[in-house]
Formats: sequence, C-alpha cells, structure tokens
Amino acid sequence: MDEATKNTIVDYTIRLAKALKVVGLFNIQFVLDQDNKVYVIEVNPRASRTIPVLSKITGIPMVNVATQLIMGKKLQDLGYQPGLAKEGEYIAVKAPVFSFSKLITVDTFLGPEMKSTGEVMGVDKDYHSALYKALVASGLKIPRGGKVLLSVADRDKNDCIGIAYKLLELDFKLMATEDTYSYLSEAGIDVEYVSNDKMLDYIKDDKLTLVINTPTLGKIPKRLGFLLRRTAIEYNIPCITSLDTANAVFEVLEHIIREKETEIYALDDYSKR
Repeated sequence: MDEATKNTIVDYTIRLAKALKVVGLFNIQFVLDQDNKVYVIEVNPRASRTIPVLSKITGIPMVNVATQLIMGKKLQDLGYQPGLAKEGEYIAVKAPVFSFSKLITVDTFLGPEMKSTGEVMGVDKDYHSALYKALVASGLKIPRGGKVLLSVADRDKNDCIGIAYKLLELDFKLMATEDTYSYLSEAGIDVEYVSNDKMLDYIKDDKLTLVINTPTLGKIPKRLGFLLRRTAIEYNIPCITSLDTANAVFEVLEHIIREKETEIYALDDYSKR
C-alpha cells in the first residue's frame, strides 16, 4: 500500500473518531478500488476479532490502552501518539477458520454471510510465507502434486486458463467436468475429462488432491456443484471456490517449493516494542 493511501486511511479514521466522539476501540471496514480510491463500508463502535491479531503483531496492548483512555487517560500519558504505529519488519496475515465438516447443510461457497467460526494468524518477514502459515493454520491442506478437478462457471472460464497453466507448471495433472473440459481442451490444454456421474466417485476413492469449483446457479443442495463441494469437504479434499483464492494459494506454493524452508518465529520475536 502506498503512503498516500495510508495517509488517507489515517485521515478518515481520525475524522470519523472525532465526529462520532469515540473514546476507546472502534473498527472501520475500508475497501480500495482498482485505482486505490479509499471507501468506508461501515463503522462499528466496538472492538473486533482483529484486535488480538493487531495487539500481537504490534506489541501494543490495545484493550488495556483503550480501557485507560475510557477512564480518562491521554494517549501521550501512555507513551503513544495519534496516527499509525511504526511499521516493523514482520508481516502478519489473518485467515478465517471454517467448520464446514461439522455443519453438513452449509455450502462451502463463500458470500457476504458470516460463516467463519474463528481466525488464525501467520507471521513472517516474507508475505508469501506468512500467508502460507495462515492457510495451514486455518486447516487448508495445500497439496504439492496429484490430480486437480476443475469445474468452473462460465464467467470464470477465461480466467481458468491461467489457473490451468499454473497448475501444469507445478506438475499437477488436470481433470475437468464437461463444459470446463471443452473450454480448456479448445485452448490446447492437456486435461482429462470426468463425467458428472463419476465426479463424486473420484473424490470418494481418493483420486484427487484438490477441487476448484466456482458456483453457477446458487446454493441449492440438490445441484451437482453443491454436492461436489460438500463431498470434497466430507472426504477432507481441499475445495477452492474462488479463482482469486486459487491464484494466491499457487503463488504461495511456488514460493514454498522454491524456498523449501520456512522460518518459525516466537511471539516474543515480533511483539517486542
């Protein structure tokens, strides 16, 4: 994130805090568009689940500081200044944890609903390593080979070509359902066809290491896509339902294969101030 964007976020935060007369903790949901324009989605006058993550990575006991502010102390009295805390050398990535294996009627496709049942944090001096740690801690098994089943919606067919080439570069074998198979084959990609009536059997027989499926017509339990995602979860096969997530996972895998080792850091290493 560039400095101008950071300064904008700080400015919006201070102005909102003053306008709402907030003393203590509150959280703001920001989003950036493709041109790095900052938008505020929502403001909540309470702490969030991110506070423990931020407290650990910055070394600032935020709940304690906020409590003392509510009791009448000033930031300066506690040794702090307004604005962003000084950036350290460590990078923290927060990842959601889901309990889809226990919630058998819930679709694994993610939308605006709150489906996560927890959060984990990955910390490293390198972004890809931090993301890798967060994904592993969240329960996502990242395979290093094997067969991948691709079954994507029409809107994702074009982007799926790039995913397919990246998988081949990582030495995965590709399999695809009917429409996806036709699209990839016409693009000259080496892919094996899997019929709809055999698709679930491949998962149950442990012939796949990963499923990439983007939904088409909604989350209806009787639809094949829903059954594909649910079966993958129940048989402990990682199932990715967003191509953005797939790209991030493969970037991490490329990094881990190249670097081969990942450093382990203790809480005391990165929470010192």
